[in-house]
Amino acid sequence: MVYRICKAFEVESGHMLFKHPEKCRYPHGHSRRVEVVVASPELDANDMVCDFAALKLAINSFVERFDHSLAVNSQDPIVGKLSNMAERLVVFKDQDPTTEVLAKFIFDHLVGQISSGRDFTGPMGQTYRLPRSLVVERVRVGETSSSWAEYGR
Repeated sequence: MVYRICKAFEVESGHMLFKHPEKCRYPHGHSRRVEVVVASPELDANDMVCDFAALKLAINSFVERFDHSLAVNSQDPIVGKLSNMAERLVVFKDQDPTTEVLAKFIFDHLVGQISSGRDFTGPMGQTYRLPRSLVVERVRVGETSSSWAEYGR
């Protein structure tokens, strides 16, 4: 058996799907809910899979990059014309920023954060670390109230 916890984040995010044959080719946005699920076969010394604060510190700023940003494919000819909004532009190399691609992108980032073994400092100066034994089971990214994509084990 395994213990699981989930931490959710919400962002307002825009994207354009260069390869899409219809309206999704054009800029549009979504109220996205991002859920990350991590697991461990045992609890830590505090009887937790990990502290929710550690999970938030490890991924929040990465997910926040998408808030009020526009995600685009590097192959889209409009990318060069968007240089004035570089601060709020997230470019995916040769891939459309579909919800599926976003889920994997976030999953891979969190796996990297866990394997790094780095410390995260909370707002009150507390130090947190994600246990290296922690397993990222899945990342689910909502696109609409009735649609989501998931990447995981």
